[in-house]
Amino acid sequence: MLRTLFGGAEETVDCTVEISNTFESLHAHVRFDGGVTVGPGDEVVVHGQPIAVPYGDEAEFRRTATIRRAGWIERTWTRMTGDFEFMELCEFSFSEKATL
Repeated sequence: MLRTLFGGAEETVDCTVEISNTFESLHAHVRFDGGVTVGPGDEVVVHGQPIAVPYGDEAEFRRTATIRRAGWIERTWTRMTGDFEFMELCEFSFSEKATL
């Protein structure tokens, strides 16, 4: 019961890390084997050597990841506050006054 409320269950899965460092795209994606998914509040740690992809290249690496599952309380809190945190990233302004 406590694990359901507070979480902490961990699982280890194999994954593929896809990285692109090009003019068109700068991104990194982790795809888990076996259709494993993560939910709000879950934490993922990818193990292995640091990855560096030179500009203009794309690469894939095989790694192992540990997923710590969030409990009901953490998952609910993340759902409730996630929109506010996202809006902090979206601070922008459209104004005609520009000063240099």
